[in-house]
Amino acid sequence: MENLNPPLAERMRPLSLDEFYGQDHIVGKGKLLRRAIEFGNVGSMIFFGPPGTGKTTLAQIIAKTLDADIERLNAVASGVADAKAIIEKAKKNKLLFGKNTYLLLDECHRWSKSQSDCVLEAIEKGDIFFIGSTTENPYTSMTKAIVSRCRVVELKPLSRMDIKKVLIRALRDEEKGLAILPIEIDDEALDYLAEVSSGDARTALNALELAANTTPLNKNKKIIIDKQVVSECLDRKPLSIDIDNYYDLLSAFCKSLRGSDADAGLFYAQRLIEAGCDPLILARRMIAHASEDIGMADSNALLMAICAHYAVKNIGLPEAMLNLSHAIIYLCEAEKSNSVLIAMHKSKDDAINLRDDFVPNHLKNHPSINKDGHGAYKYPHDFGGYCKQQYLPDSIKDHIYYQPGQNGREKNIIRKKFKGDK
Repeated sequence: MENLNPPLAERMRPLSLDEFYGQDHIVGKGKLLRRAIEFGNVGSMIFFGPPGTGKTTLAQIIAKTLDADIERLNAVASGVADAKAIIEKAKKNKLLFGKNTYLLLDECHRWSKSQSDCVLEAIEKGDIFFIGSTTENPYTSMTKAIVSRCRVVELKPLSRMDIKKVLIRALRDEEKGLAILPIEIDDEALDYLAEVSSGDARTALNALELAANTTPLNKNKKIIIDKQVVSECLDRKPLSIDIDNYYDLLSAFCKSLRGSDADAGLFYAQRLIEAGCDPLILARRMIAHASEDIGMADSNALLMAICAHYAVKNIGLPEAMLNLSHAIIYLCEAEKSNSVLIAMHKSKDDAINLRDDFVPNHLKNHPSINKDGHGAYKYPHDFGGYCKQQYLPDSIKDHIYYQPGQNGREKNIIRKKFKGDK
């Protein structure tokens, strides 16, 4: 039976690309996927990314835009028989009416190998087009056979501004949204809701709907939604500071880690958490700083940051505050080096600018070797663990990306490639 009162997030689901917010890297003006949709040339695809970023919505927009039949399954509740029935129906519809069928599969990573295999032939022959959506990386969570037959597209968390646009659209829509209700919500509450939704439009819309449906009318017959109401609907402590101050404190925390001031790092962490900041945000930033600002000078910093993140996520506050503080002090007091960051950017520049350069012959999967043995790969373990040979392509064979710093353990690193032949 059709749901007569679907959730706000479902009612506000975009029906076209013009209503779709976010993911400009794939559906922005002139981007490949948008062009493919506009020209009606979209094949089988897998969308993966965090919840509430538009995976299912984008799949439905594609099928609707191309005037195709849509069959939808959830991998958790469907089996081989369900998929085979859809394939047979799709064959008949294509033969009789010339209409393509798109199979939209939610949580596609949950399909077993036998379930995945049953659609392979239909995808190859064009009997159906497959569009899967998943929160898991398909390269590691799905069978290689089906991934190789699909274009894999990553969706990213929506920006705070995109979430705010989604909320405003829902508030102004009289037919499907909340415009018929006498809602008054200020920018501070909207900004806060957009911020704490963590890039998830569904979370933001669900919280807004709950706030609208559970907040009583005031004496002026208005539904007043402020930051406190929003925080209650999200079951989260409200930020006691405005967004600008929040980002200033977060910036100060990050710069304190980089600047080796443990006292300041601890203070800003406590200030942010007391103000309502999710401690996981701090833990994630620490993981990034452990490689960006400490790196090879003390690689244990990365382990400490990851352990702190694990503790916050799996133990929770207040107990995990000890682990978080432990890691903050370690990162601040550790020797600093940004050599990893520099090496990453240098190697990326060459990888982009020289993407068509050739792999040296002796590194190829099947190298050609002349009668004198030239061109053969030297197995390092036959030479005591290291031997000097060329690994980079000819055009950049002398390029150096990683230069050891002079702090901490890194100052003792003597790069093997510069030691000469053994």
